[in-house]
Amino acid sequence: MSSTNSLDVLIQALRRLPGVGIKSAQRMAFHLLQHDRAGAQALARALDDAVGSVRHCALCHTFTQAEVCSTCLDPARDASRLCVVETPADQSALERTGAYKGLYFVLMGRLSPLDGIGPKEIGLQKLMERSTNGVVQEVILATNFNAEGEATAHVIGEALKSRGLHVTRLARGVPVGSELEYVDLGTIAHALVDRR
Repeated sequence: MSSTNSLDVLIQALRRLPGVGIKSAQRMAFHLLQHDRAGAQALARALDDAVGSVRHCALCHTFTQAEVCSTCLDPARDASRLCVVETPADQSALERTGAYKGLYFVLMGRLSPLDGIGPKEIGLQKLMERSTNGVVQEVILATNFNAEGEATAHVIGEALKSRGLHVTRLARGVPVGSELEYVDLGTIAHALVDRR
């Protein structure tokens, strides 16, 4: 197939999605064109609308259509707590638990020097300004538990502690419903250290 026809352009566009290879992109394209043209048009309209109207919240960086998101505007939220997450998807996961009622700051990434992502690229200065506003009492670091997430949490934690803020990190441990013999050793070790 030549790279100039519409089908190839569609397949290449679908490959931009995370975890989608050439075969998956082809299956999606063929399905939409063969079985669900109305769905394809709805998808195209939804993407066009979202790209044109969704932006970053002026306070927390999450996605919103307004200048400030509904979470930041909610007077029932605990403004003394600020939870730092890597992505809007991470924020959404925490919200679904119903266990956290504070505010957020979304980094839109994590530190990765090898990829050229440093403190400026993840908005560290804006986080420092937001967390040192005199209202925030605790900053909860909820970055992922991989090398980049740990490095990001460490850098942010040290910077905030030097400004006199109380900094905490999400606990790690054995997943609910699991059996110890099947849990990896690193998780068991962290669970022992972080026991309460």
